[in-house]
Amino acid sequence: VQLQASGGGLVQAGGSLRLSCAASGSTFSRYDMGWFRQAPGKEREFVAAINWRGRSTVYADSVKGRFTISRDSAKNTMYLQMNSLKPEDTAVYYCAAGVAGWTVRTEYDYWGQGTQVTVSS
Repeated sequence: VQLQASGGGLVQAGGSLRLSCAASGSTFSRYDMGWFRQAPGKEREFVAAINWRGRSTVYADSVKGRFTISRDSAKNTMYLQMNSLKPEDTAVYYCAAGVAGWTVRTEYDYWGQGTQVTVSS
């Protein structure tokens, strides 16, 4: 599976962005999909995940109520709608796919290249 993340950018605090992750090369619907992020000097951390059917989602406490993960199997694409952005959301955001990834970074098999999100105060 090849993953291509896009949609990052510079936004003011309180603003919104929508990230996309386009998948190709294999059967998209077989995989759990997730978003992770990595800020400078910090470890890559879990943000959100959606199961292979698109019926279950899970979020990090820090983004719950502000971010929404979704997937469109017809387009082989996953999304992360980010609202009420805060400066602490600034990071490189990575999308990932795995047979049973869920919240565990090491359980994901495929990773996109990352897209930078910068939130100014």
